[in-house]
Amino acid sequence: MVNRRHFIKKAAGGLAALGSALLSKGSALAADLVAAETETTSIMDILSRKKALIKKSFRPPNYETPAGYFDAPFTPINAFFVRYHLSVIPEVKAEDWRLHIGGDAVRTPFTLTLEQLRRDFKSVEIAALCLCSGNRRGLFQPQVPGVQWGSGAMGNARWRGVRLKDVLAEAGIEKSALEVSLNGADSGVLEITPDFIKSLPLAKALDENTLIAFEMNGEPLPHWNGFPARLILPGWTATYWMKHLTDINVMAKPFDGYWMKTAYRIPSGRFPGGGFSSQETPATVPITEIVVNSLITSLIDGQAVPVFKPLEISGVAWDGGNGIAQVEISTDDGVSWHPAMLKQDYGRFSWRQWRYDFEPKRTKEYRIMARAISCSGACQPLEPIPNPSGYHHNAVQKITIRGV
Repeated sequence: MVNRRHFIKKAAGGLAALGSALLSKGSALAADLVAAETETTSIMDILSRKKALIKKSFRPPNYETPAGYFDAPFTPINAFFVRYHLSVIPEVKAEDWRLHIGGDAVRTPFTLTLEQLRRDFKSVEIAALCLCSGNRRGLFQPQVPGVQWGSGAMGNARWRGVRLKDVLAEAGIEKSALEVSLNGADSGVLEITPDFIKSLPLAKALDENTLIAFEMNGEPLPHWNGFPARLILPGWTATYWMKHLTDINVMAKPFDGYWMKTAYRIPSGRFPGGGFSSQETPATVPITEIVVNSLITSLIDGQAVPVFKPLEISGVAWDGGNGIAQVEISTDDGVSWHPAMLKQDYGRFSWRQWRYDFEPKRTKEYRIMARAISCSGACQPLEPIPNPSGYHHNAVQKITIRGV
């Protein structure tokens, strides 16, 4: 019969010996475990500064904003959604941050400090919606893989920074330039994890609305939204809005990293948009422009409301930069539609608030629907357009309320 105390002692000694062996060999696994524990502590500490976001995953941190915060024109910083693909997200001090501009299609590579970025280039501000490509993915039926976002993987803000084209001009763009790649400070726990690097077509990088931002809503970027500086690409989904920017490279060839070649792609011809021909194949294209969409923010499904009392139905609507022409509301499950009142216009890349006054007059259920129409004539579909990764869920929202 084995002595229990002897067995535990022997097992503990074996584990200690194994750990010693791993460390003595410089095991990447041991180092990764230490890094993971440190990073977990960091995530918990910094996320505590946010309001009560809805957790979708902890590592990497993915948290969405409750719809109630979307009643304001601009989403509060401490309620802004958090989206990462990689788990190691270092806190970078402003004085230590450097942005490297290079690539095989520039004449003069150089490096910028945050002070130089703010001082040496003209500062501009733009109101723009930051929207995750997979927003509402969790509403697809049948379920598709990926973070199961509800409606809160987005936020509207005023972004201040400098134009990317002005920074690239200092490097001298060669005629051979085709794409511009972007890298940030985050990384994977394991070395084999593909680094999160994205690229842009040169024309989009040189668009006057594409910014390297260092402020949102009049304050410095918070850590979880890209401090010290991030890319702002109004009208395109947030996969390109690189946080914690460290490297910008102008390239003469298409970038072929995982996050462009494999991830964030949609079936060819399934959605409007495009504008990235160097990354297109006959079967798939990279997701780019935001599609027209809307959200009811003042009601929740199943809510009881008093009859014979005015009820304000309100929400937000947006598209990829054409602007919102109209929002229509149905209170009878789509039988009839009525125009809502559009509120202040903060620019074509900002969402547009709207409201519609309704008075329930019977004790029954009402099916409330909202659909947005853009200035280009695009309108929300009644059902989501199927695609393997659950992108661009922009079906007309349907909410049931009860008159009591």
